Amino acid sequence: MNYEPKGGIHMNHMTLAPGGIVIVRPAGELDHHTADSIKREVSRLIFGGKATGIIWDLGNLQFMDSAGIGLILGRMRDLGAVDGGTVILNPSPTMRKMFELSGLGSHLAEGTEEDAMKRLGGILHGK
Repeated sequence: MNYEPKGGIHMNHMTLAPGGIVIVRPAGELDHHTADSIKREVSRLIFGGKATGIIWDLGNLQFMDSAGIGLILGRMRDLGAVDGGTVILNPSPTMRKMFELSGLGSHLAEGTEEDAMKRLGGILHGK
């Protein structure tokens, strides 16, 4: 099911997939203003009982500042309330290095969203 965020965030497409997995596909730049919009929408899904995991598909992202890392870390903390998981998919080499230095290397993956959903399914179900 496609999910259209409130406020019409067009550069950041979100999908709420079966099983409560939110797929966030930011494009272009992810800065403080964009991060705040995404944060509100994803947190609303988590605390509304609709989200159990998040895939951050960064394949179309050209720029991300520290607000992007804060966004992902904060949603990981939110997911802790529902024992949810996170996969950071297809980061650029520079972003990959930032995530590894931030301690998020174990959440990084390359591949398709379907691969990430399988991996996340394993995380959520203890496989």
